[in-house]
Order: sequence, then C-alpha cells, then structure tokens
Amino acid sequence: MIRWRKGTVVKIRREWPGAVELDVEIENDGAARALAYPALVGTPQPGDEVLLNTTALAMGLGTGGYAMVVAVPDRFPPDPSGPGHLVKARYTPLQATVLGADEQDSPHHEVLREADSVGGMPVIVADLHSAVPAIVAGLHLERPGTRVVYVMPDGGALPAWFSRSAAALREAGALSAVVTVGQAFGGDLEAVTLHTGLLAARLVLDAEVAIVAQGPGNLGTGTRWGFSGVSAGEAVNAASVLAGRPVASLRVSEADARERHRGISHHSLTAYGRVALARAQVVVPELPGDFGARVVAEASPLGERHELVRVPVEGLEEALRKSPVRLSTMGRGLDEDLAGFLAVAAAGRHAAALLT
Repeated sequence: MIRWRKGTVVKIRREWPGAVELDVEIENDGAARALAYPALVGTPQPGDEVLLNTTALAMGLGTGGYAMVVAVPDRFPPDPSGPGHLVKARYTPLQATVLGADEQDSPHHEVLREADSVGGMPVIVADLHSAVPAIVAGLHLERPGTRVVYVMPDGGALPAWFSRSAAALREAGALSAVVTVGQAFGGDLEAVTLHTGLLAARLVLDAEVAIVAQGPGNLGTGTRWGFSGVSAGEAVNAASVLAGRPVASLRVSEADARERHRGISHHSLTAYGRVALARAQVVVPELPGDFGARVVAEASPLGERHELVRVPVEGLEEALRKSPVRLSTMGRGLDEDLAGFLAVAAAGRHAAALLT
C-alpha cells in the first residue's frame, strides 16, 4: 500500500504558501521531486535525510507524482500550540489537529452555532479543481473585485496547500480565502462539513460568491458512480438547503480522447441529473458551431430537474488568457480544449449577473 524510502534533500526547487518542492536523492532509486508541507513536517533543508512515501511517484500519477516527505527524522518541527480540537486526516499517520471555525473554542462559534442560511449567496459548483481559475476569470470579468471564497471538500487532495492554483489566485487577489471541509485541511478556515464551510464562507469571510470543487487529484474508475466529482451533486443540495443559489457548471470537452467525456461529461450528467435533488441553475454555454449545438442537446434532459440558463461566451477567452494561473485540465491547456474552459467561465459570468 505504501512504498517507503529514505532520501537526502539536494535542493529546494520552489515554495508557495503551505508547501515546499524539493529535489531529493532516493536510496537505490536516484533523483526525484519531492513535496513537503512545513506545517506537518517542518521545512527540510539541503543535506537533510528525509523519510518518503514514494507511492504516487512509482505509479506515475500526473497530478500527485511526487515523493511525499513524511518526516525529517533528525529535526522535528516544534509542537503545535493554541486551540483546536478538529482532527483531520483522522487515524492516518499524519493526522493533524486544527481549529475549526464551527467548534466551541473558535471565535466564530457563536456566529455559526445557530446559523442556517447563506442568504441567497450564489454557490458555483464544479467537479474538477481545474475549473476554479476559469470560473474566477469569468466572474471577475463581469464584476471585478467580487469577494470569492473557495470551499474545498475532501474528494481530491486533502491539504489545500497542494493547490498552486489556489495559492496563485490568492496572491493575485482574485480569490479572497479558502475554506477546507470534511477531511480536507489547510484552508484559511477549517470546517467539519460542507454546510458549515459554506456558512463560514458567507458569515465569517463575507463571501459574495462561493465556489465548491474538489481539490487537485480527482479519483475516477471509468464507471458511472465511481468518481469523486459525483459530490458536485451533493454540493448543489447543500447550497440549496442553506438558502443559497446553486449554479452548476458543466464539464465539457471537445478534445478528450475518452468518448464518455466528449460533449458534456457523463459525470456532470450523473451529478446533476441523478445526485442533485435540489433545483439548480445549470449554465449551458453558447458555444459556436456543431459542438455548441451538441452541448445544448445533451444538457436538455437536465431541464426536467433544473433551470437551464444559456450564457454567451463572447469575451471570455480573453479573460481566460489573462488568468494569473496557467489553465490546464487533464493535461490539456487552453488552446487544446478551449470549450471546456469557456463552459466553466460562463458559470462565473452567470454568478456575477446574479449579484447585480
């Protein structure tokens, strides 16, 4: 289940908030990239011996293809101090205690204790992490300065620190904060459930719009139900029950080699057509040509349960090209799968319109 290795840090490659990328020399395996989360293991330095989990590296995973630093045995970080009783990544070797926004010791507990509504806040839902920067681009094109909070559930990466996109969006001022919910951790605020995460986004962080999408590294099995992004349907339900306005973005592709993801991905059709029991506004992008007509036709059955909203895409490509984050989905960039990015950017455009 886990490939354990010892290695030596050769150099620090780069850093972003919450994470450090390293070059390491692994005993009997040669050079590799490694990733450390300083809040968990401290900050490794060149020459340090490190204990590594090389499972993802051996599997050749694109998103998570790092050797993960489990410990720096000769130099432990200081013990944590301060309040916090939520244990995340529970009962794993790296379980961590964090202060939950909703727990009794939190300064926000009283605000959240009886909270039951996000007051009509638009909640944009997507099934892939790669949608987040494109949604943000579409939203800010129409309403610059909108206070956007990303609520990250635990379907993909558990540490929010793994997301370079979220870090870059924060640095550029395009994203106001990150809330990590469930077993996910490392956000500006922590919460027990998606529901309290949305409430915290609205009532503590003053979000005007929330985006819910799993972190990097989604899990799929090529089956209808065996995909972590099916939780997008549950996010629609959570937003609705809290009196938010669910805005469902469609996963669209004109370039995916897998037929089940061409046009509208079967994952979107399952999440919104089967899992989402509450009514949402499903954004159908007005893409050009035959492909655009195909997307409209494939979205049509969702109209039995949801409101289909046709949204033009003119001007969105320019906004996407100005994104502070390099856009990539399943290894395809903006020029290789423009339709996919336009579709989710259109959801951001529509959410901005709901605020006017």
